[in-house]
Amino acid sequence: MHVPGEPNTAPPTPGRPGRLWRLGEWCARHFVVVIALWLVALGALQGLDKAFGGTFSDNFTLPGTQSVRGMDVLKAHEPAAGGVGAPVVLHDAAQPLTEVSGQVDEAVTGLRRLPHVLSVTSPLATASGHGAKTGGPVSADGKTAYITVQFDITPLLLGPDYLKGVNQAVAPLRSAGVQVEYGGPLGELARPQPDDRAGELIGLGAAIVILLAGFGSVLAAVVPLLAALLGVVAGLACLGLLAATSTFSTVSPTLATMIGLGVGIDYALFLLTRHRQNVMDGTDPAVAAGQAVATSGRAVMASGCTVIIALAGLWACGISFVGKLGTAAALTVVTAVLSALTLVPALLGLVGRHIDRYRVRTPVAERAPGSGGTNRMGWHRYARRVERHPWWFLAVGAVIVGVLAIPLFSMRIGHIGDEADPTSFTDRRAFDLMSSAFGPGSNGPLTIVIDGTAVRPADWPALVGQARGALAHLPGAAGVSPLHTTPDGDVLTATVIPVASPQSGSTAALVDRLRDTVLPKAVAGTPAHGYVTGTTAVQVDFVDLLSDRLPLIVAIVVALAFVVILCVFRGVPVALKAAVLNVASIAASYGVVVAVFQWGWGGPALGVNGKVPVESFVPMMMFAIVFGLSMDYEIFLLSRVREAWLRTANPRDSVAHALEITARVITCAALIMAGVFAAFIASQNIVVKMLGLGLAVSVLIDATVIRLLLVPATMTLLGNSNWWTPRWLDRILPRIDTEGRAPARS
Repeated sequence: MHVPGEPNTAPPTPGRPGRLWRLGEWCARHFVVVIALWLVALGALQGLDKAFGGTFSDNFTLPGTQSVRGMDVLKAHEPAAGGVGAPVVLHDAAQPLTEVSGQVDEAVTGLRRLPHVLSVTSPLATASGHGAKTGGPVSADGKTAYITVQFDITPLLLGPDYLKGVNQAVAPLRSAGVQVEYGGPLGELARPQPDDRAGELIGLGAAIVILLAGFGSVLAAVVPLLAALLGVVAGLACLGLLAATSTFSTVSPTLATMIGLGVGIDYALFLLTRHRQNVMDGTDPAVAAGQAVATSGRAVMASGCTVIIALAGLWACGISFVGKLGTAAALTVVTAVLSALTLVPALLGLVGRHIDRYRVRTPVAERAPGSGGTNRMGWHRYARRVERHPWWFLAVGAVIVGVLAIPLFSMRIGHIGDEADPTSFTDRRAFDLMSSAFGPGSNGPLTIVIDGTAVRPADWPALVGQARGALAHLPGAAGVSPLHTTPDGDVLTATVIPVASPQSGSTAALVDRLRDTVLPKAVAGTPAHGYVTGTTAVQVDFVDLLSDRLPLIVAIVVALAFVVILCVFRGVPVALKAAVLNVASIAASYGVVVAVFQWGWGGPALGVNGKVPVESFVPMMMFAIVFGLSMDYEIFLLSRVREAWLRTANPRDSVAHALEITARVITCAALIMAGVFAAFIASQNIVVKMLGLGLAVSVLIDATVIRLLLVPATMTLLGNSNWWTPRWLDRILPRIDTEGRAPARS
């Protein structure tokens, strides 16, 4: 009987090949059928996606938040003012805009005729009103103004074709030499469609170079790339079909491509490494493919499940926008696993014994477990050095991670505004014009809504006077418009222009001050309710929600990963170590992101204008993705450690042996994944840049500092204690065999 925590040194029991073995061998022997089925399925999915696939937009809702409740009140009492606002900014450097008033009127009339438009406010019609007090829709020199357009839905849902009507409406102004730029959601709609093909090609090129350098074989480089590409294509087609039923962010396809390519290459590489060694040992290629799927394929399945579980944990934040990002990435992880378990063995069966026929240098494979020969160079010497001096390697790794994580403690989570976009974007040009003419806060006005439905008519004048007094001399505000009563006389509204830009921390502080202090004072002693709404207020709510729920996501993902590792490897210390070190790796990558983007250390070199906060959902996405991906290397390394420990009962030699035979594969896989992620830094989308850099850095830290320093050092120090599990827990845990002993096969 096997005692928990003690190695089982009994020889493998011959038996009937398992399902994974039979699947891998069947795919290798019937490679024509498998490859044909994959191509037919891809063609069908692509056809369905083109015919019925949906589009992507950045629209999201936050039901129950203060900003949404305020908007609902405004829609109910003044529908024309309760939609989504977007400015159309006008600038004439040669003359005041009053000289082209006819063209302004034509543009306003044309915009009013567009579908989904609730109201259009002409700047020239309101310039003589209270505009001077609020900063006004017309600048002091009369050369800059903005038309406010209210839509019944966000323009982001209307599609790029909607811009044709907007462009036709403002064509008279452009013909008169007036510069016309779109701000807000209309400006976001007008941004160039993201094209990340260059980043994908760069990532694939880097992967080819790394694979050729690491393995020396052309076919060994082509197989993982081809399998990963086909898996990503299948996953993106499924995502397009899913987008027809629900709204997914515009960054979803890019994120899915990044993750799909990364894990797809990794999974194929793990299988290929085992297969090549089996073929070098003289095993029939089809049988070798079956054995690789039966062993490394189990690690792929366990790793894929861990990644999917981590991404599914994003739904715990309660915001569908973020949960759907996790779903988009999980789709390509699923197709990557399917590709690794079926398409990879089929391609290996097609190649046969010629896996190393075309080479750029002498191919190198891992040393077969239990073989008599020992390579005294490279990774073997490094592994033995870690075995002899674990405390030194532990200290060095801890110092590196600690230094990189220092900027994390000054992280400011927020929303990246239009001012960070390149000047080629119309929303950035609109932002600059508005900031120059009216101040940066004009790009993010706040709408005050005071619902006085329950207030008696006799008390209404007192409420109005009290609200005016509360809004007077408001710190952090550049101007406050006079209170306006809705047509039904039940609701008071006003516009507050912040001093700072929408992404500034002082603007968020102004929103909090209005909600916590000013509005309660304005409605004190009455049954009225006060709200702060508008696009900027919604963004503040979004940031606050994600900041509050990030600890919950961290706890859920860490707990789920701990359980998975515990079930797979049946060792409490090894599962706890995996969770702690993965969190340390992510903390270090957070620090790098803060230093580059928030502190500005290299941000301009990446195409980012100035210093920007860390986008609100990036830390949550990075944590789920990186924690899941880091389990790839964790499971791959731990599988070999446990495999050797069960065979030899020597904990220190087992760690050194596993490090020796996996370090090259893990390093190559990490470099490939980091290259794929880093290639997306070239994207024009700043959030994609941030995710690309953060994921690339985290993978490199995880595969070097964590996997090559801290993991082997801690496991060497713990020895047999790595696999300790209480008897009662061992009895109730499910038994999952990953990288298990393959059944004997004649």
